[in-house]
Amino acid sequence: MESLRVQNVASHVNEAIPEMFVRSKTEQPGVTTVQGTTLQVPIIDLSNPNEEKILKEIIEASCEWGMFQIVNHHIPSELIRKYQDVGKEFFELSPEEKEKYAKDPGSQSLEGYGTKLQKELDGKKGWVDHLFHKLWPPSDINYRFWPENPPSYREVTEEYAKYLHGVVDELFKALSLGLGLEGHELREAVNGDKLVHLLKINYYPPCPHPELVLGVPAHSDMSFLTLLVPNEVQGLQACKDDQWYDVKYVPNAIVVHVGDQMQVISNGKYKPVWHRTTVSKNETRMSWPVFIEPQPEQEVGPHPKLLNQDNPPKFKPKKFKDYAYCKLNKIPQ
Repeated sequence: MESLRVQNVASHVNEAIPEMFVRSKTEQPGVTTVQGTTLQVPIIDLSNPNEEKILKEIIEASCEWGMFQIVNHHIPSELIRKYQDVGKEFFELSPEEKEKYAKDPGSQSLEGYGTKLQKELDGKKGWVDHLFHKLWPPSDINYRFWPENPPSYREVTEEYAKYLHGVVDELFKALSLGLGLEGHELREAVNGDKLVHLLKINYYPPCPHPELVLGVPAHSDMSFLTLLVPNEVQGLQACKDDQWYDVKYVPNAIVVHVGDQMQVISNGKYKPVWHRTTVSKNETRMSWPVFIEPQPEQEVGPHPKLLNQDNPPKFKPKKFKDYAYCKLNKIPQ
């Protein structure tokens, strides 16, 4: 069991925060955030009857931004509310109850309740606790890491996961067409029915000095795509033109990040977004990203149909488990 939980630290801190959380001046959001401006990340309405327009917007956002927000995505807002409620209720359980779902010590798997995720540069910790577990495929699900409390957690989360499939399929189809492939080819190339849907619930408790800490430091996601719903507390930031900006919160939107594997398979056409999270002085921020990833043994390289004399491969094919190991341990790919 990890001895340190940020939720526990936060409940005992009045003014000074432990040095292990204080970022260097080059990372502190109080110093590095562009103030007074929120980034107008593209907002794409999936209910638009003009399908060509939707397609164009998804492709442009994936090439130029590496992120966008989708609205009218057919996941009922009431279901999103319930999904967020059950996650919040889990983190409000007693420490003893949450520790039943702690990550297995020494396991290579990310699944379970925990705090540390990756090698920490300069020993600095993020102001966040998390719960990871898989939503798909059924053969990969380990219910040991699904909370039994609140009792409706499994039913609500499985319902959300069902709806998410439709959104993922729509995005893969659009991104496939954007590469000049048939609509089904990108999903087929990544073994679409076996794609891992990995849920992470992030819990960022209030912090007396939010200007000094980060919830999660700057990174791009390892996934093909990440589909995230946040609560209403501001915290997501993205880097644009080497500057950090708050990303505008849009109620009931799903935030989509292009991940590293999508960059690889598109041979660099689609760009992953460099992002991080800040925390609040008085409110708890939470977010629910679902990472759409290859199976660990799946090798991901540029799609062969994209390669020719004018477009040679920019990336070497690599098994996803090896890519993830290097990324989490800060080893160059």
